[in-house]
Amino acid sequence: LISYISTSKAILIGAGAGLSVSAGFNLSGEKFQKYFFDFQKKYNITDMYEGSFYSWTKATEFWAFMSRNIYLNRFSPIPKNTYNILYEILKDKNYFILTTNVDHLFQRAGFDKNRLYYMQGDMGLLQCKKPCHNKNYENYNIIKEMLIAQGFSFDEKGELIVGNNIKTEINENLIPKCPICEGEMEFNLRGGYNFVQDDGWYEHRKLYSDFIDKYKNDGILYIEIGVGYDTPSIIKYNFFGQVSANEKSKFVTINLEKSEIPENI
Repeated sequence: LISYISTSKAILIGAGAGLSVSAGFNLSGEKFQKYFFDFQKKYNITDMYEGSFYSWTKATEFWAFMSRNIYLNRFSPIPKNTYNILYEILKDKNYFILTTNVDHLFQRAGFDKNRLYYMQGDMGLLQCKKPCHNKNYENYNIIKEMLIAQGFSFDEKGELIVGNNIKTEINENLIPKCPICEGEMEFNLRGGYNFVQDDGWYEHRKLYSDFIDKYKNDGILYIEIGVGYDTPSIIKYNFFGQVSANEKSKFVTINLEKSEIPENI
């Protein structure tokens, strides 16, 4: 792998959830029990992923749950230096990154935003749920307000501190409303036909397309990291196809479990 990285004309990284898990962003276990103990007791929800798709009947509870989820996985301090190590390896190389992760960890580790394509969205953005228009909005400030309203506070590093009287709801006036139609908003995550692909999304898709077009018949190294089978067509099957069509390319997968490679490549 060191030899491949050193000699390849270009490197395309395909990063999945496993990379963020290795950086310390677990959606269950001790972290979930610490920050979501009340929701676990009240609704028997077992992890943040399950809670994200739970059939909530109250918007005040949904946003209480999601504000914790968004802050912990998008804005809180990064537990491990996994992404920083990857950055040190790639920073002087001709690289591009395609990721299904919505946690912004690549940019937080110093990666050039113009070499990134966040195809599935960004937890740090809000969009109209309909959507009535094609624009996303930063959500950091409103997320912090929601957490404070529930009884949380923050230390000097930005770590979330659990108070003595945590609430499972926020005030209705904190529920984000679309500035155009005044309807419901949701965070910018691909989950159906309502996903907002704003100007920035299309710009980065073009940067990605230009990169693969430039090296599709040349010595490009594909590195798939932590990619499973939730959305395999975006990275895994996509890379298989590109590598199969280019005899000069190389393919490497880094995965604790899902490391199968088709025989033809």
